[in-house]
Amino acid sequence: QVQLVESGGGLVQPGGSLTLSCAASGITFSQYAMGWFRQTPGKEREFVLGISKSGSATYYPDIVKGRFTISRDNAKSTVYLQMEGLKSADTAVYFCAAGTTDPLSWVYWGQGTQVTVSS
Repeated sequence: QVQLVESGGGLVQPGGSLTLSCAASGITFSQYAMGWFRQTPGKEREFVLGISKSGSATYYPDIVKGRFTISRDNAKSTVYLQMEGLKSADTAVYFCAAGTTDPLSWVYWGQGTQVTVSS
């Protein structure tokens, strides 16, 4: 059974930092690209960051450029999302996902962890 379990969410003040973790089991972790997404009520899930199978390449949109960093530890089957300079607009449920490549398809999802940025 495939499981992706996120952790590390919580309440943080604007300008603060938070690191999310996503531990995978039931898959050969190093064979999957990994990504982080986020979603707020009434909106579509939004891509935040992605990382290649080996960790040698990362992908991110401008909205998080310079503030968020994705990394992975294939030995621990874990992907991380380091967030700095958090804004209220970053408040969302954050999901990790595992994807096959060529073509890229996100096939497994975690249950999500809430991040709330508020003073």
